[in-house]
Amino acid sequence: MEDANLIIDTVLLAGKIMIENGADMARVDDTLQRIARNAGIQSPRIFETTTGIMMSIQGGENSQVESIDKRRIDLERISRVNDASRAFQAKKLTLQQMYDRLVILDESTPDFRPVLKVIAAALIGGTLEVVYGGRWSDMLLTMGIAALGYASYVVLNRFFRTEFASEFIAAMVIGICGVSAVKAHWGINMGMIITGGIMPLVPGVLLTNAVRDLLAGHILSGASRMIEGLITACALGMGIALVLRFS
Repeated sequence: MEDANLIIDTVLLAGKIMIENGADMARVDDTLQRIARNAGIQSPRIFETTTGIMMSIQGGENSQVESIDKRRIDLERISRVNDASRAFQAKKLTLQQMYDRLVILDESTPDFRPVLKVIAAALIGGTLEVVYGGRWSDMLLTMGIAALGYASYVVLNRFFRTEFASEFIAAMVIGICGVSAVKAHWGINMGMIITGGIMPLVPGVLLTNAVRDLLAGHILSGASRMIEGLITACALGMGIALVLRFS
């Protein structure tokens, strides 16, 4: 068996990266169990939640806890952890090499630039406005509002510790822009414009993973993700409702 501390460090770091970047708990548990078993632990004891991971080795004195402070969606990082796990299983990497690769992945893997995220949000908003029955003539306007709303969300995240406040204010920005645009006769269907503008902020992946976790038996993680998704949806809805109430 490999060094116990190194095994635990590697398993916890792999789980931390996967959970922080939006992996469902069934995938996380399967990956961590495989890493531990391939490192020589026959019955690894690993407990994962959305806010922390605990691991101990049966019959040993080693036990560690890793806290998880942030969450986002980055499938690239999840894929790279899986690739490293498969390479370790195939003996293409030693445990130390895998740990070093995970450290680099956690610290220095580049994220998409904010401007690219804003452009993607604009494309999503404009496309879904049409898909949901809106007018083609409102598509460009919706793209602009979606981009502005998402840009507001990105900027506000730098100042607020929780995302709910950022989402609430961003929803208000989208609502104000949608209402103002229709009143200025730049757009026609206010409902579809606001719907398209808000879609990039809707927690679809979060709610999907919550359902997957619940179906896989990860009740604690599934429930916490479901609550987080519902609070996000409420923040978005309240932001829009507040604007419509006083417009």
